Amino acid sequence: MAGIGKTAPEFEDLLPVMAEKLGGEGLMRELSNGFKMLMDKDKGVITVESLKRNAAMLGLQDLRHDELVSMVKEGDTDGDGALNEMEFCVLMFRLSPGLMEESQLLLEEILQDDLNSPAFY
Repeated sequence: MAGIGKTAPEFEDLLPVMAEKLGGEGLMRELSNGFKMLMDKDKGVITVESLKRNAAMLGLQDLRHDELVSMVKEGDTDGDGALNEMEFCVLMFRLSPGLMEESQLLLEEILQDDLNSPAFY
């Protein structure tokens, strides 16, 4: 059975719940707060070093340096070696299968509604 032996839910299990409780704006506000908590205060971005310094807050204190590098690299779309706030938020959504699925269903519903609207014809 999934979940047996876990001491705490994984992040991706909590993000859809947060989205449901907080709504879109509230979730983005919380992600922004998370970003600010993890970022290098001088550079204004999340670096491998700032992630390592703050890893314990996320329960990631046991991750190796190369694993932290991989985490930053996965979200770093502009190739600068760090995560800006938008890259961080996009990464959090990508790491949440539940939110991705809900977003996909919502997008499909909106597109279907648009295709069926009289304005489309």
